[in-house]
Amino acid sequence: MIEYFNLQNATIILMMIGIFGLLTNRNVIKIIVSLNVFEIGLTLFIVSLACVEGGQAPILSAENLSSAIAFVDPLLQALVLTAIVIGVGTTAFGLVLAQKMFTKYNTFNLDEMRGEN
Repeated sequence: MIEYFNLQNATIILMMIGIFGLLTNRNVIKIIVSLNVFEIGLTLFIVSLACVEGGQAPILSAENLSSAIAFVDPLLQALVLTAIVIGVGTTAFGLVLAQKMFTKYNTFNLDEMRGEN
């Protein structure tokens, strides 16, 4: 029985599922979905690194003037927002390429496209 299973372990499993899907699928749509699963796992992994138990927002106020308070790192949150935008862009671009491939070859299977010139 697994005694210690946290968010980081779940995100690593998601990333491994995404990599497995990228390496084993020959369908373009399934490859795009696998890439999205990998990106979600990576995003959740970055979020889990930014999580500080008992951490506060990095805003100095009259109540918390001390720098010894555990603050949450805002840089990782900005990186996650950027990764989400890039992920949406790559997904849209991949789907457009898949549509163009389908109109040219009439299939999403990469092995069937390889035989065409």
